Amino acid sequence: MSFVESSLLSNLDMISRDQANAVNYGVVKVDDAGVIQMYNRWEAEMAGFSPATTEGKNFFTQIAVCTNNRLFFGRFKDGVAKGDLDVEFNYTFTYKMRPTNVGIRLYRHKPSRTNWVFVTKK
Repeated sequence: MSFVESSLLSNLDMISRDQANAVNYGVVKVDDAGVIQMYNRWEAEMAGFSPATTEGKNFFTQIAVCTNNRLFFGRFKDGVAKGDLDVEFNYTFTYKMRPTNVGIRLYRHKPSRTNWVFVTKK
């Protein structure tokens, strides 16, 4: 069972920053290249970055550099290329922080053609 509520997933095309900030896990909206369009408060506090400094930067190569590998970014790229991305896995963030075990869900909202990275602490 996913840590991301199905009600959130079905309404991603209408999610506001306040709604993203209200959940107790990371919500990161990225374009097809991985450039951050929304970075919620939970993720900012966990990673030590403010949303203002992350939005407009590439999640995989500039913010969460430890994700720029086949396991994480590779799955993202494959899903975007297929237009079908919905995968969950465990991961350990290590960039600019102590190793932190997390659960990840990469998701593409097909109706709005938007991509999402959801993060929860394990």
